[in-house]
Amino acid sequence: MKRLIKRFYLRTRIKLKHAFDAIRNERLKLNLLQAVPFWIASLLTGLIAVLYTKLFGWAEEVKLLLFHSSTWWFFLVTPICFISSWFIVSKFAPYARGSGILQVIAAIELATPKHNDKIKKLLSIPVIIVKIISSLIMAIGGAVVGREGPTIQIAGSIFRKVNEWLPTWWPKISKRNMIMTGAAAGLAAAFNTPLGGIVFAIEELTKTHLSYFKTAIFTAVIIAGLTAQGFLGTYLYLGYPQINVLSWWIFFAIILVAFTAGFCGSYMSRVILSI
Repeated sequence: MKRLIKRFYLRTRIKLKHAFDAIRNERLKLNLLQAVPFWIASLLTGLIAVLYTKLFGWAEEVKLLLFHSSTWWFFLVTPICFISSWFIVSKFAPYARGSGILQVIAAIELATPKHNDKIKKLLSIPVIIVKIISSLIMAIGGAVVGREGPTIQIAGSIFRKVNEWLPTWWPKISKRNMIMTGAAAGLAAAFNTPLGGIVFAIEELTKTHLSYFKTAIFTAVIIAGLTAQGFLGTYLYLGYPQINVLSWWIFFAIILVAFTAGFCGSYMSRVILSI
């Protein structure tokens, strides 16, 4: 079996090498080499996000089963799950704690050769494994925990690792752009919103040389989002509203509520930042 897999791998690699060498346009070759790591990382992100979603759903089913069988179970299960999750994080990957979004933001700001060691602590394979296991244990224990923030940190870790695995002869790709795209791909996969991931990438990458990577970045975000959508199906995060019975005047109420929510949300953010 191993020989067959190895033979298939070598044949595939040779065929791809011949196909790549047949391309006469050097600029196209460079663009392809720069795009391939983004595509591979985005596909991995989509697949792991789907697996994580399935596991998280299973953990929530176990929690509901315990709750409906006897609520007294949680006096035993909850402390055990909380302490176990804390121990796993503290022992094996201390930077896997928290939502994961702040860790990715920190990694983006530290994305320079000087801070490689710090980035490895924030985004790595141990972080992926510990993040998934600890959050599943917390979900079983009845914690108020979600998979969306963790998915973004997991995606950032995948993209950073793929960038690290590139051979020395490969065209250099900005670590910051790679991590940023990972965050956008994770957002797209977690919330089933490819367009939301693209908007996030545009907002963050306008500070850098977006023009050099925009095709690879946008396609990577779309691949991650569509991979998750392909396995999980289309869905809205908060469900589908019934709009067929609404009157036309409801739009005025929606505009008023949206304005009020936007104003209050932005003011709250300013207050928090000032504190």
